[in-house]
Amino acid sequence: MADKDRDSNLARSTRALQEQAEQAGPAAGAGYTLIGAIILLGGIGFAVDYWRAVESHWYLLGGLLLGIVVGMYELAKTVFSKK
Repeated sequence: MADKDRDSNLARSTRALQEQAEQAGPAAGAGYTLIGAIILLGGIGFAVDYWRAVESHWYLLGGLLLGIVVGMYELAKTVFSKK
């Protein structure tokens, strides 16, 4: 009897974990998109600064700001989307 209760508790816990992971999927994807946009566009800005051999890093700054804007836009789309 104790083994049956343990198995049913394990099954319920596993189902609950799976449901929580499915619900968190879009939010995790939006977070990865935010970080990815900042890193990618900041990296492009850094590469342009390096390629042009400029002393000031305006392209890096612009890339980082554009990455933040794009990432926040994607995050807002996910948060405010209707199911």
